[in-house]
Amino acid sequence: MTADPDALRFYADESALGLGKTLCAARKDTIYAGHPLIPECPLGAPDTVWMRAVADRGLVALVRDKRIRTRPLEIERFREVGLRVFWLGGKRDLATWGYLEQLVRHWGTIERIVNDEGPGPWGYVITKSSVEKLL
Repeated sequence: MTADPDALRFYADESALGLGKTLCAARKDTIYAGHPLIPECPLGAPDTVWMRAVADRGLVALVRDKRIRTRPLEIERFREVGLRVFWLGGKRDLATWGYLEQLVRHWGTIERIVNDEGPGPWGYVITKSSVEKLL
């Protein structure tokens, strides 16, 4: 399946690149860092750069980067640009398949949050057993 520029809703950052490519293959509404439909987010783009580009496009970010929540500059940028984000959490790193299982398990909840929360900034963490508001 090819991403549809008119249907884009989700963006997987470089920390979730394998997951992003997998979702892009299965869904028309998902792209990832380095995807040709988002040239302002090449591989290696700093968090503060991709955050603005993703928020400006109205996309919801999917990330694994645990440090993004604890860096003051990144939290400030997150709020400033109105980013909407789901962090893939858990006590240990998973392979792409494990993260995909987490997302699929909670996809109905993810859709409800996106629809109910509206514009950002907001952030939720997704674990094997739950989806909880973080910011």
